Amino acid sequence: MAEPGPSRGVFVLAVNPRAGRGRALAEAHRAAELLRTGGDETVVLSAGDLDALLALVREHLRVRALSTRALVVVGGDGMVQAGLGVLVELAAQGVEIPLGVVPCGTGNDLARHFGVPLRDPVAAAGRILRRLDDPGPRRLDVGRVRFPDGRTAVFATALCAGFDAVVNERANRWLRLSGSTKYLLAVLVEIVRLRTVRYRLEIEDAGGERRTERREGVLLNVANTSSIGGGLTIVPAARADDGLLELFTVAPLGRARFLFLFPRLFSGRHVTLPSVRIERVRSVSVDAADVTVYADGERLGPLPVRVDVLPAAVRVLA
Repeated sequence: MAEPGPSRGVFVLAVNPRAGRGRALAEAHRAAELLRTGGDETVVLSAGDLDALLALVREHLRVRALSTRALVVVGGDGMVQAGLGVLVELAAQGVEIPLGVVPCGTGNDLARHFGVPLRDPVAAAGRILRRLDDPGPRRLDVGRVRFPDGRTAVFATALCAGFDAVVNERANRWLRLSGSTKYLLAVLVEIVRLRTVRYRLEIEDAGGERRTERREGVLLNVANTSSIGGGLTIVPAARADDGLLELFTVAPLGRARFLFLFPRLFSGRHVTLPSVRIERVRSVSVDAADVTVYADGERLGPLPVRVDVLPAAVRVLA
């Protein structure tokens, strides 16, 4: 086998060691082996908690920003969200570093949206290498969440602020299950708590028109990509590079009717139901009593929030 040539740069791999039921670190090293075949270096970063890991990532990217070919996140959508936060910070400083994804988490909905292989870290790494040389770089819009106290967060897939957030909270407690199976079981457990939420919405639509309205519903998502919960296709036509978000709401339903609708989320057949409403927006402010929001499967905090989009904020190697 030929010896690799001189190093051209470095891939920084950020690993959630708990992802994939503990397989993430081993899968990161398998991906790193392939990423080195072109003569680049790899640095695999892992830590016991997310804050410590992000501190390591920020320091490595600060020191080696010019030679970093990509930040590769190894984990699920929550790990993608954390990596995006760092890259958006750097982009605001004029430093652009692409994002690569080696999915090894519970939902992996960003990877699903782009068709990244889910159970093959070597194939995912190969896709990253191919995308590096793509003559038409793929850009990712990033959702931004702002709270009244000044806190901000970003997301890649969707923000949930209804029954879906309650389900997310339940699903996150079950570490031994993964994907849509976990989400489905959480729905069945939490269905007894299904309630109608009264939302106050301030919407800027795709054409820039603004309106305020009150709307009742059981589900509310602000989506950037097509699915949540490990493959529930809530917005089949969503694009992650159009500079817009999708406001997805479901009108009040009884438990039996909701359970009838739920299986359709796997195929996208729900979009024709009269209770379902999908609209493209530039931004939306959401307020309601006693609702905690989640984004990319991670708990963010209570309503109210303002959600808008950072168009083409990050180059994505997916």
